[in-house]
Amino acid sequence: MTVTTAVRKPRTTAPAQIGGVRDSRVDRLFMAALYLLLVTFLAVVLIPLIYIVASSLSSPDAVSSGQVALWPVDFSLRGYEVALSDPQIVTGFANSLFYTVVGTLISVALTIAIAYPLSRKDFFGRNLITRVIVFTMLFAGGVIPTYLVVKSFGMIDTRWALIVPNAIGVWQVIIARTYLRHAIPEELYEAAELDGAGDLRVLWSVVLPLAKPMIAVIALVYAIGQWNSYFDALIYLKNDDLYPLQLVLRNILILNTQGDSSMDAATMLERQQMADLLKYSLIVISTVPVLLIYPFVARHFTKGVMLGALKG
Repeated sequence: MTVTTAVRKPRTTAPAQIGGVRDSRVDRLFMAALYLLLVTFLAVVLIPLIYIVASSLSSPDAVSSGQVALWPVDFSLRGYEVALSDPQIVTGFANSLFYTVVGTLISVALTIAIAYPLSRKDFFGRNLITRVIVFTMLFAGGVIPTYLVVKSFGMIDTRWALIVPNAIGVWQVIIARTYLRHAIPEELYEAAELDGAGDLRVLWSVVLPLAKPMIAVIALVYAIGQWNSYFDALIYLKNDDLYPLQLVLRNILILNTQGDSSMDAATMLERQQMADLLKYSLIVISTVPVLLIYPFVARHFTKGVMLGALKG
């Protein structure tokens, strides 16, 4: 008696079916509309940037006459030469760099110092303290009371006037508190406490390594706000050597656009043309540092903005 064993071939139709599924007409229309929307958003953001860079690399006459579109006309670096030859620009750049670096470090440290205890369930009175912090975001004292407080602490016309008053952002505290409360498991705290770690040790060895995305987000927000700030300097500072870059650029543009009755028409026209060119050159100079910083925190920033998203 002969026994014949039949070998069954494995079914491979499922992947072929999955790979052979064609998008419906509605799906194709939706994807086309989505790509069109993304391209439109990209054009809205990219075209003004290209125009600014092209204008900054053009001649003053071409910029004033409106000949520049998306490509430099009569290529020239005169705008950058005039801007960077001004010692106030260099001083303002160094001041803004100091305010941004030192202010961001202090702001991030204070924000985490507040958010960490508020994220712990065993911290007594955390809900009340959170409500008080949120109340300060809804109701501010105003410019004059804030100025009087800064003056009473002797910070007028000092670097600390641009760092201390705005060192803590309420919204950043809420973001950090929410992240530390939901992204870090409670079991890690318990395990660290069983190993004999104190609060500072837990914060340094457990919380901070796991909170890098959140730290990158709030650090970027603080740095951009500090770099672009000029109103506080306009109120609190009197010494030109302490001015940040944004205030220096503002003063240069105002001085180059103000006319003098003693000037002849040719001189006033040349000055107006240079003011138009400087406007674009200074925008590029003040924007480049932020563009250089972002790629280093982009990876963490992408993770941080997903805070609160659903997990699969």
